[in-house]
Amino acid sequence: MGNVAGIDVHKKMLAVVIRVESEDKVEYLKRKFGTTANEVVHLASWLTQQNVLEAALESTAEYWRPVWNGLEAHLKLHLCNPLQVKARRGRKQDFRDAQRLADRWHSGDLEESFVPGAEQRSWRWLTRSRVQLRRLIGAARSRVECLLEQGGIQLTSVVTDPFGVSGWAMLKLLAKGERDVKILVGEARGQLKKKEAELTQALVGKLNPTHRLVLQQSLEQVELLRRQIEEINQALKEAMLPHTAALVRLVKIPGVDLAAAQELLAEIGPGAVTFPSGGQFASWVGVCSGSNESAGVTYSRRSAKGNRYLRRLLCQIAWAAIRTKDTFYGSLFRRLSPRLGAKGAAWAVAHRIGKVIWLLLHEEVEYRELGPAPQRPKSLVKKLQRLQADFARAGMDLQSVLGQCSPAVA
Repeated sequence: MGNVAGIDVHKKMLAVVIRVESEDKVEYLKRKFGTTANEVVHLASWLTQQNVLEAALESTAEYWRPVWNGLEAHLKLHLCNPLQVKARRGRKQDFRDAQRLADRWHSGDLEESFVPGAEQRSWRWLTRSRVQLRRLIGAARSRVECLLEQGGIQLTSVVTDPFGVSGWAMLKLLAKGERDVKILVGEARGQLKKKEAELTQALVGKLNPTHRLVLQQSLEQVELLRRQIEEINQALKEAMLPHTAALVRLVKIPGVDLAAAQELLAEIGPGAVTFPSGGQFASWVGVCSGSNESAGVTYSRRSAKGNRYLRRLLCQIAWAAIRTKDTFYGSLFRRLSPRLGAKGAAWAVAHRIGKVIWLLLHEEVEYRELGPAPQRPKSLVKKLQRLQADFARAGMDLQSVLGQCSPAVA
């Protein structure tokens, strides 16, 4: 049976304690290492010599990642939340913290955080970088809109997307100093041609040299960001080619496009094997009610933070699915909205979609749309009760109002 090690991670130093258990006693081997690549190699060699098969380390900022990358090929690693092993005030020492990690993991007293494999971690870098690049494009769009407002140009009041085909062509001309409104309006395409009069009025304005410089730089930045996003899309397409079947199953869910399916695969994994059930997966993401109970009193049901990338994505998917016609999620949202409100109902839809995603990946089944769920008699009775209460608050009687209607309506 192998030994267990605890690693207290810092930026420049690693405090390592090996728990050596013999027949009648427990001994501890202590040693410090640096965090450079060569030092991590020395650490892996020392742990192997000491017959260490498992090691527990804290998830300290980003400092644990190079240690994990250097050791994962040599032994089984376990990542623990620092809050679970935090020392009491006045009793904190590096080696004592590492020893506590080793002892508590040996006794099964710690929960392990989910760390995907190397391939999936590379997918995450790509998908999360793409999210950040898209946010930068959104920030550039807001900056350009503020700049146009200062110049008296109301382009965004007429054009829905200033970075679309028509808006982009007009912005390029404005950055070059073009002031002829007829030339600018001539760049309109598609349905925007019907708004010639509105565009003519909106484009009357003036950008000074400073405005044009900032506008030109913003457009160049957006072009660079778009090119980088396209490079990431191509890299993801090649990396996830062996898992095309899983992507095809995911894009059949209402509200899920290819980019969203790639993000789901990068965060969960191709088979969602880490999560034994859909409920546990939803809890890990953070799209279900939390628990804060003491002495039989529930103080809060606020959900846990969970995986912020997946929670954001599931909420976006839920709002998109709600707007699709003749789907189960749209009917579920309309049924829950009166009781939970719009945001609460969307949160419930996200929870349901999360369970469906787990099922598609874990069980490798195909998605099948059942359509709007039929109204249950109990739900119809509650609707009539709410309607009757609304009429009563307005000083009217529902029965008398229905009696005055035509037989077909009544």
